[in-house]
Amino acid sequence: MLQNKVMTQSLEDYLEMVSFLADDGEVRVTDIASRLGVSKPSVLTALKALEEQGLLEHERYRSVTLTRNGIAAASEIRGRHNFLTSFLQEVVGVSPETAEQDACKMEHVLSEETLKKMKTLAHAQKKKTRVL
Repeated sequence: MLQNKVMTQSLEDYLEMVSFLADDGEVRVTDIASRLGVSKPSVLTALKALEEQGLLEHERYRSVTLTRNGIAAASEIRGRHNFLTSFLQEVVGVSPETAEQDACKMEHVLSEETLKKMKTLAHAQKKKTRVL
């Protein structure tokens, strides 16, 4: 679980989006706002909070860059998201669209215990499927 004290669902979404956009190159406030469907002032407020937590660096009118801690935190969030999407599709059998939507919601609220049990279940099912 993320070690930051004030990592809200909203801030996790912003951090995850910065990480996704960074995969494609430069991260701009406009791009974050557009992809999340929020205003630029909302993005700036979130970026300031994430910067205060040491997760990214941003100077006004410049691109956003993740710090080492930000990369680690974003990687953890993306890992949860990817696992949950796969779990919902492969184990539960829901459509890709539903899996994506539900994973976005679930990634923020599941406990580490539940996530660990789900991973164990998914691993056991994959193992069982290979044997058959």
